Amino acid sequence: MNTQFEWQVRVYYEDTDAGGIVFYANYLKFFERARTEWLRSAGVNQQQMADDSGVMFVVKATAVEYHAPARLDDELRLTVVVEKLGRASVQFVQEAWCGDRLLASGHIKVGCVSKETVRPAAIPTDVLARLA
Repeated sequence: MNTQFEWQVRVYYEDTDAGGIVFYANYLKFFERARTEWLRSAGVNQQQMADDSGVMFVVKATAVEYHAPARLDDELRLTVVVEKLGRASVQFVQEAWCGDRLLASGHIKVGCVSKETVRPAAIPTDVLARLA
């Protein structure tokens, strides 16, 4: 399960703060987009999963460390690696790179929950198979 997925994003003006660097919370947005594209590449449509199975993914925990700043117009390479795949959760290691500079690294835990009750639920078998 150490396969690394990569996705590119450019830094726009809206991503930066008054100092001209990427606002720290925007790395969570970048990581979210990369995980969404990772799911899409595995053939998982989150809206369809919610509609068909009545479950959805939600972020349970994050821990992000910031190493270097990104600036306007930088092209970032975001990585997604599944650290642990459980019955109702997925733990990821994600990184943001600009060239050969590591900008941010994070551990993100995502849980599967019932759309109706927002209580933990098993990841649908067909989705689990695509993620394994």
